Amino acid sequence: MARQPYTTPEQLAVWLGHPAPPEAERLIARAGEDIDSALLTAIYATDEDGDPLDPPIADALAAAVCAQIEYWLGSGDDGTGAAGRWDSVSIGPVSLSGRSASTAGASGVELAPRAARALRRAGLEPGRVMAW
Repeated sequence: MARQPYTTPEQLAVWLGHPAPPEAERLIARAGEDIDSALLTAIYATDEDGDPLDPPIADALAAAVCAQIEYWLGSGDDGTGAAGRWDSVSIGPVSLSGRSASTAGASGVELAPRAARALRRAGLEPGRVMAW
């Protein structure tokens, strides 16, 4: 049996403070893949489907998925990473601007800052074993 998504469109709507976008299920699936990739070597108790057993861990994963989607929506990304980011730098009379490449972490995934914080607060870090 496949792992269930970490959150639902209804929970995403609560997180966002407005209705979830029509493509919420697709975004939830993609954000869940990013979170899974970021935590590839994290160890925590799961059931036979791979779902976390500890409610605070499940809550942190749901928050991370919602934060990842919020980040995409705020940056105009559709969950593909294709939108990139614009930067602008000025130092005295010198001004530079252009499209910046995404900065992925060691996992190869660019996590939204709030998503990364949600995972860290729960102790979910690659290679860290959670007691159970």
